[in-house]
Order: sequence, then structure tokens, then C-alpha cells
Amino acid sequence: MSLRAHLRRSLQLCSRCYPVHASLSYEAIKQQRRPEVPEYFNFARDVLDRWTEVEKQGKKSKNPALWWVDGAGEEVRWSFEELGVLSRKAANVLSDACGLQQGDRVIVILPRIPEWWLVNLACMRTGTVLIPGTQQLTAKDILHRLQKSQAKCIITDDFVAPAVDSVGAECQSLKFKLLVSEGHREGWLNFKDLLKNAPSDHHCVNTKCRDPMAIYFTSGTTGSPKMTEHSHSSYGIGLTANARYWLDLTSSDVFWNTSDTGWAKSAWSSVFSPWIQGACVFIHKMPHFNPGIVFESLSRFPITVFCSPPTAYRMFVQHKLSSYTFKSLRHCVSAGEPINSEVMEKWKAQTGLDIYEGYGQTETVLICGNFKGMKIKPGSMGRPSPWYDVKDDPEKTEATIRGDFYVTGDRGIMDEDGYFWFVGRADDVINSAGYRIGPFEVESALVEHPAVVESAVVSSPDPIRGEVVKAFVVLRSDYASHDPEKMMKELQDHVKKVTAPYKYPRKIEFVQQLPKTISGKIRRNELRQKEWRKD
Repeated sequence: MSLRAHLRRSLQLCSRCYPVHASLSYEAIKQQRRPEVPEYFNFARDVLDRWTEVEKQGKKSKNPALWWVDGAGEEVRWSFEELGVLSRKAANVLSDACGLQQGDRVIVILPRIPEWWLVNLACMRTGTVLIPGTQQLTAKDILHRLQKSQAKCIITDDFVAPAVDSVGAECQSLKFKLLVSEGHREGWLNFKDLLKNAPSDHHCVNTKCRDPMAIYFTSGTTGSPKMTEHSHSSYGIGLTANARYWLDLTSSDVFWNTSDTGWAKSAWSSVFSPWIQGACVFIHKMPHFNPGIVFESLSRFPITVFCSPPTAYRMFVQHKLSSYTFKSLRHCVSAGEPINSEVMEKWKAQTGLDIYEGYGQTETVLICGNFKGMKIKPGSMGRPSPWYDVKDDPEKTEATIRGDFYVTGDRGIMDEDGYFWFVGRADDVINSAGYRIGPFEVESALVEHPAVVESAVVSSPDPIRGEVVKAFVVLRSDYASHDPEKMMKELQDHVKKVTAPYKYPRKIEFVQQLPKTISGKIRRNELRQKEWRKD
């Protein structure tokens, strides 16, 4: 059976086959047939538009495809049909107004607004390669991404546009700047104006399944963030297991994932997984994370499935949840960093719901997870995704590919029941509140300050964020007598200005020298172990 036929059959039967959330055993899930990977595949055409057909036939729930709220009373509800029409108009903006062609790269830096979802789908329809970014990026970060990706277009809002203008002249490849705003800016095309006037007919590009669809910049141990590419099938088909067995989604669900639009997790759980199953994507604009807004939204709206990082759950359980009633909520998941068993137990005690932890990376989809029907072992990342062969490799490897295996760089152990337990990174990358931070980026920012001779950046334990950035700093002699508290604040503010604010060191320790190898390399491992040995 071809994938298109498979999807058509799945979509037609979905509302009948999955009205009741029956739990399959893990072994039964493993026996489920994997989707076929055809020569050509485009998620917007082969999945989203198929749900439009199901919607027209009256075989789907009345939930919208996308439900956006801003917290001040404004709402947007789009059906799959409306989403299809608007995304085709957006595709015409990219292809007509900007002249973008298949394979061209587009950087998109937008907050949680409906246009972000339209641009995602428009890029799929035109075959242009989407490169998402968080709004916390500085001008220097944006310049790096523009130059490395050779992006031809950037789409952003009034908040980020000044930073783009400050570096745009240094990027020869950048030809078009699209502003998502009610206002206008010199040198920019207005996306909203163009969208209103764009035709709604668009012929979707016939992309091959392995054609590039998106690029994500992810931090490593050395140098600036690196590009990670995903194809049209790696997410559009590869996230099917996430959707069905980890998130447990059906076409009747309303799913809220709180991820920042700049991260791959937003693609996982705010685009592909829910729409593979025909579920409603719920979005709260929420410019700044606020537990109170989360509780109020879970109480007010018919949200059935909820996903947030462990940092958020650690904040949640510090509140009196019994004063809220989450009437529709039935399934909770978490990813991005390890979640401790105490938080899981407190959440269940107050809500009656388990937290199903999952593990993956920007380079992958879900690798391990606690799937519906499995016994949860608090603190474990669960068992391997049914479609993957996951091995425990405690030895550090120099290459990420060894034979048929991708080596993640993370350390873990497997128990006698086949459950995996996260131990830690095999490299120096810091995972703070789900944000992946390379030590080199922070060290480079610190050394730009005139007071700093050299620095070493490592992770340090934190009760809320799991781990935070800590910098060991050697000061120049003429700064050594400065007030330590003032010096710390000055360095923190400096890092916030020259790189993304979330990367700044929340802890700084001034030292006379740094531990080094005979060849002069800083022994970050020694400093990290020192931090984690502390009580």
C-alpha cells in the first residue's frame, strides 16, 4: 500500500478506530506496522489537505485544527480547510512576492502567533527550507545564522526587525525581509498586507521524501551552533509514533504544547504530531511563561493532552493545584530534560495524572518514551520508540555515526525490564530548562569583556531548572580588587547583550587559575564533577 493510500485509509478510519483511548501493550505497539516511505511526500498536501477532506465529509470532531488565544479575549480558530486556504495564500506570498523557489532557505523568528503556523505550512508547500529561531537571539546570533545558512529571506516581527537591520548588510544572500506587523518598516515587505491580497490557489511543490524541509541550529561543545537538517519525511512521517503512542492523540483531542517556536520540539508537538492525528493544536500567546496562566487555561479550555518541560512541572507542583479543576485533561507528557520522580509523584497526587516522559534530540524524533499502556517507572525515560533500535553505549565516541547507529552523546543505563535511565551528557553541553547551551558560546562572550582573562563554563545543579550555566572566571590583575557582586552582575549583563539572554551564567566563581591538561586544554570535566559532587 502506498503512503498516500495508507494515510487516506488512516484518516478515514481515525475517528472510528480511536474514539476510545484504549491502551495497547508496549509489545503490541511494536507489532504495529510502520508507515511506508514513498518517493514523494509533502506533509501539507498529503496529511493536512487529507484532513480537510475528512472534515468536509463530517467524519471529524468539531474541534478546529488550530485554536489560538492571547489571554486578553482575542481568539483565532481555523478549521483544516481554513488553514489550507490561508497557508496556500502564504505560499503565494513566498513564491510570488519574494520569488522564492524550492530549496531556498527562509529564517523565521516569530513568537506564538498564528502566522508562525501559516509560514511553516507555506514553506512546505513551496519546498523552501524553514529555519526557525527564538526571539531571544541577538543580532550576532542572527548574523551567524544568516551567513551559515545563506538564507534568502527572513520573516520576523517588530521586536526582532531592528536586530536584523543592524546586520543585514553583511549577508549577501539575504534578498527579502518580511515583517509580520500591523505597521510598516522601511526596506521590509509587510506579510499581513501581502497575505490579504494573495490568491488562494497554489499548486504544492512535489517534494521528494528526503528533500530538505527544515534546519535547526543546535549548540555543541565547541564553536557556534551547528545546523541540523530534517527532510520532509523525517518529521512528516517519523513523528507518527510520537503522535499515536507517546502523546496518545486522536482527532478528538485538543493538544497544548508550551514549547518556544524556535525549538525543534515545537515542530514535534505543535505541528506534525497533532496534525498527523487530526488533533486540534491549542496555542496560548503567553509571551512569558506563567504557571498561573497555564492553570487558568487548563481549567477554562477543553485541553485533553498537555506537554511542557520538567522545569515547568517543577514550578507547577510548588502551587496549590487543588484549587483548580482540569476537567478535560487526561494525558500529560514531558521532554527536554530529565524529570525527577518527586515532581511526578507530587503532580499525580494533586491532579491524578501521570507524566509520560520522553527523550529525543534535535537530530532525531522520539528515541525513548513512556508510552500509553506501559508501567511508568518514575525517573526513567521509558523504553525505546517502537520504530527504533536503541542501544546503551556508556563509552564516549568520537563520531556520531557508527555503522547503522546514531550515537547521541548522552549516557544512560538500561535495566532488566528494558527501561532506559538518563545519566548525563557525555560531552559538555548544558541542558538548562530544556535550553541546550554550548559552553564555548558563553566562554566566547565572557572573554570579550575587558576584565576577563579566560573562563570555563560548565553545568551546575539547580532545583528548578535541573542545571544552570556556571562560569569559572580568571580576572585581569587590574580588575581583581573590584567588588565581586558588582563584577558578577556586570559580566552577566554583558553576556546577555552579546549572546542570547538565556545563555548567561547564573552562577560565577572567580578563580586564580583553571585546571588544564598538559597540552593546555581546560579540564571542564573536572570542574563539572566538582559542581555535581556538592551537597
